[in-house]
Amino acid sequence: MTDRVLLGAVAYDAKVIPIWEGIIDHFRGALVEMDVVWFSNYPAQVRALLDGWIDVGWNTNLAYVRVHRATDGRARVLAMRDTDVGFRTLLVGRGELEGANDLRGRTLALGSADSAQAAIMPVHYLGREGLSPGSDVALLRFDTDVGKHGDTGRSEREAVAAVLRGEADAAAVGAASWDVFVRGGDVPPGRLRPFWTSPPYNHCNFTARPTLPAEVATAWSARLFEMEWANPQHRRILQLEGLREWIAPELDGYRDVFDAVIDQGMADAS
Repeated sequence: MTDRVLLGAVAYDAKVIPIWEGIIDHFRGALVEMDVVWFSNYPAQVRALLDGWIDVGWNTNLAYVRVHRATDGRARVLAMRDTDVGFRTLLVGRGELEGANDLRGRTLALGSADSAQAAIMPVHYLGREGLSPGSDVALLRFDTDVGKHGDTGRSEREAVAAVLRGEADAAAVGAASWDVFVRGGDVPPGRLRPFWTSPPYNHCNFTARPTLPAEVATAWSARLFEMEWANPQHRRILQLEGLREWIAPELDGYRDVFDAVIDQGMADAS
């Protein structure tokens, strides 16, 4: 059995380094240990996974869709965070907005084009609401962290700031990002509020290359699932990564993501 899994992760912020160092420590002495290869962007990580340079990628939903399609569905999802299930996008704006249809004839600020939560999924779901983004609703895009699939949150902050400045009527943000902005004081009390919530969809997962031996994948996943909230050392890492427990894949939640990515012509790995 291969005794070490090489996992790819995007270093979108210095804060992610200690998270993965803690997870590496958890795998020391396990049947299958692991190490991390750092990438500056998801397209590079996806290419490395497809070329077999790494064994597993910690992927966004967009990166997962691209790997899945490039491997004809042979790539295997090993695990997810509990918080990756039931992810939602919010539309936030001033008090006169009550629903998605109130955006007709107005301007919506979006985050980076490759951010599922701040661009891809809101455009998709607005279409389901009977609106044509770019036609019925003007779009103001902030493509400030393209390649990182919205992980930095920078483009969402800029979208919200555009609404506060009066340059847009509403902004699309992930529900988790909105909570951070409100708690951090980025949004003055009473200025903006959520007026629409998307259907649920899934976010990140560990995607394994198709050629990773099944016994290696199984052993690696089993060790990951041993991380427990009740263990203070584990809890510190879990909190930093924004979860209470690692869970088995729940793939149904990616159906809308696949539809959105394919419809918007973003499914090809590049």
